[in-house]
Amino acid sequence: MISIIIPVFNEAQRIAPILRYLMRAGDAARISEIIVVDGHSTDGTRKRAEEVMAHSTIPLRILSSEKGRARQMNMGASKANGTILYFLHVDSYPPIHFDRHITTAVQAGNEAGCFRMRFDSKHPWLQLAGWLTRFNWRACRGGDQSIFVTRSLFDAIGGYEEEYIIYEDIIFINQLYREKQFTVLPYWLITSARLYREKGIATLQYHFYMIYLKKALGASPEELYNYYCKHIKSQDLDKTPMAVQAIFDK
Repeated sequence: MISIIIPVFNEAQRIAPILRYLMRAGDAARISEIIVVDGHSTDGTRKRAEEVMAHSTIPLRILSSEKGRARQMNMGASKANGTILYFLHVDSYPPIHFDRHITTAVQAGNEAGCFRMRFDSKHPWLQLAGWLTRFNWRACRGGDQSIFVTRSLFDAIGGYEEEYIIYEDIIFINQLYREKQFTVLPYWLITSARLYREKGIATLQYHFYMIYLKKALGASPEELYNYYCKHIKSQDLDKTPMAVQAIFDK
């Protein structure tokens, strides 16, 4: 059984659409629960999630946590009932039958992995970046692709490193690769390009590269976060990725 864990902070416009989508795209026979871990949002995110919970076809739990995605995901994992943990960003939409694909992969001996990823944008650079996610190369990985991992492997690694406010997904994925326990499933997840639209593709990609370089040169978690806040942190509030909107129109 899968426990889906979604960390959120001030995502009132996005939380209900992703929850409704997961209930249509997945099956309660394989999904133990959906756990929304809220970092004390101030925009009504929790209320929106509770409205969905009242009509949920899959058990839905809403937890409160200190803000910080690593802390929130670790808390969600500590409360999860499933033997498979599935970490998902609020603006990333996994493929239909994602739960079946994940359980099939785990039964085949793959203890961790992700999906291929497409952006909800036709920009050539973003299309290329998405196309490259089909390869099982560590350089092509990121948290936007979502991450599934068995409970036993998650516990063995020790979860996410909570001192990192950003970059925590990359560190965790690197640990999974070191354990030689990572696969890329041949199905497409769709994620929002909202940050690229807000900041500009070249500008944002430059700042991402700078963060990678700073980490490689030994920058502290605080230094990385300060750089992120100065150059990247988003104020954008766009809506559900257009590519998945058809799901709700059926």
